[in-house]
Amino acid sequence: MAQLMEDDVFKAFTTYAAIVTLKMILMGPVTVYFRLTRGSFTNEEDVARKSAEEKKKLLKSHPDVERAQRCHHNDLENVIPFFFIGLLYALSGPELSTALLHFRIFTGARIFHSFAYILVLPQPSRGLSYILGMLVTFSMAYNLLSKVFFL
Repeated sequence: MAQLMEDDVFKAFTTYAAIVTLKMILMGPVTVYFRLTRGSFTNEEDVARKSAEEKKKLLKSHPDVERAQRCHHNDLENVIPFFFIGLLYALSGPELSTALLHFRIFTGARIFHSFAYILVLPQPSRGLSYILGMLVTFSMAYNLLSKVFFL
């Protein structure tokens, strides 16, 4: 493990994987913020101390809460594959400059995607950032498989 932590590509991967993981984790508090400020709860226990009339008003969905949840879900669908493919890719010995390009583009695309989702930026901004992140993951997978694929 100590040897891995000296490898520049592995250090770069851990840095960018940590950044996108923290960004993904922060989507939870963003959702909570929208729940509290929009008065939108889905669980009975969240409004247990309210009157029956207040409960009816609070136990409802809100577009901003749903948007934050979809953004978080999209992160789960993209960051987790990046983590596994990126780890294997980093361990396959790519050039540092190429690896940094992959990691930085993916990280930037995911951060921009979240801003585009939450701030409701016009399309195709969110779609392009999603596609860019996916292309990076596919590129790493292709590079990895082309190095280690045995038939």
